[in-house]
Amino acid sequence: MPRLCALLVKEAFKTWGDCVAEVREAVDFLRYYAGEAERIQRPIALQGPTGESNELRLTARGPWACISPWNFPLAIFTGQVAAALATGNTVLAKPAEQTPAIAQAAVHLLHEAGVPGEALQLLHGPGETVGAALVAQPGIAGVVFTGSTQVAKIIQRALAAGDGPIVPLIAETGGINAMVVDSTALPEQVADAVMQSAFRSAGQRCSALRLLCVHEGIADGVIEMIQGAARELATGDPALLATDVGPVIDSEAFEGLQRHLDRLHAEARALLPPGEFAPDTRLVPPQAFEVARIADVKQEIFGPVLHIVRWAGDPQDVIAQINALGYGLTLGIQTRIDSRAQALAASAHIGNVYVNRNMIGAVVGVQPFGGDGLSGTGPKAGGPHYLYRFCAEQTLTINTTAAGGNVALLAPVAAMSQHASA
Repeated sequence: MPRLCALLVKEAFKTWGDCVAEVREAVDFLRYYAGEAERIQRPIALQGPTGESNELRLTARGPWACISPWNFPLAIFTGQVAAALATGNTVLAKPAEQTPAIAQAAVHLLHEAGVPGEALQLLHGPGETVGAALVAQPGIAGVVFTGSTQVAKIIQRALAAGDGPIVPLIAETGGINAMVVDSTALPEQVADAVMQSAFRSAGQRCSALRLLCVHEGIADGVIEMIQGAARELATGDPALLATDVGPVIDSEAFEGLQRHLDRLHAEARALLPPGEFAPDTRLVPPQAFEVARIADVKQEIFGPVLHIVRWAGDPQDVIAQINALGYGLTLGIQTRIDSRAQALAASAHIGNVYVNRNMIGAVVGVQPFGGDGLSGTGPKAGGPHYLYRFCAEQTLTINTTAAGGNVALLAPVAAMSQHASA
């Protein structure tokens, strides 16, 4: 734990609290997928006509390309690799180029634990060269990818252009994740959930809150509370325990955020002071802007940037506008009306819906994680359906009468004869 956490602080610029949570998640993936593989890969006997046995079994597909991101360089990397290995596949693992040492440490531990070197191989390098070559490799049996929607579409097109077998793609991408707050919500609870969901990990989570939709009846009070709470967050060196918000991952990310923020300062109402942006430290203090409409938020901004919009009328209309954005990863609902929470969740085309809590930190085996639409292909990581995608299915049918008779039918007859003789 200490060594892996230190690597996460040094290479991924995570705070210590986030590091501990990530190591735990990596361990959870290893244990969960090991158990799930044992559960699902037992052959299933199927009913059929007499004189015949039918069995359904899951088999490995072959070599999988596992392409993981920098924002969870240990947990997601380990989860992808563990899922493929547990189901009998071999793995070519391509970590993010920003976090090679963490991936190297994880692979070293797996090799030490007994995973053959030939079964798990690590390939460092940029996605546009090493990743692209890996996806195009003729022998690849499947690709699992976590990252941007744009790169997922590039991989999808590359796989579709191949002349060989149809290769499955498991993709988990980002989202314009919203939280809907009605007039009955507790403002203190909302503010706490927003701080964690929007600004923890410097907003560099796929699940992070990007769009806060607050009912106009309580909007002023909620916004004021969020402003006060955001000012209390400490931005700085992630190696210091007091730090709440560390730097963004690299200079490219920092410059991209600056461009987005320049646009937002021109188009929307800033709710937090801009703070000092230092390229050498890549620190971006929490930012919040009030926008006029949900439709004004057209793309994911991967950083500590929150958009806030006021709404009135039917909350189902708000959900319809969120659905229209095309993403479907996470959604928060804050309300004290239970029936409303259930109805809004049922209407949302969203993979993970969180009611009256924050909307990050999905736990393996408890909150299977993944979206649909522009947010991914499914199945959900850390859930009971995930490993099936890594497997091929095989049905084995045997004519049992070919041996000279149906033993299953003869056995009861023999038993009856013995009983009659007695």
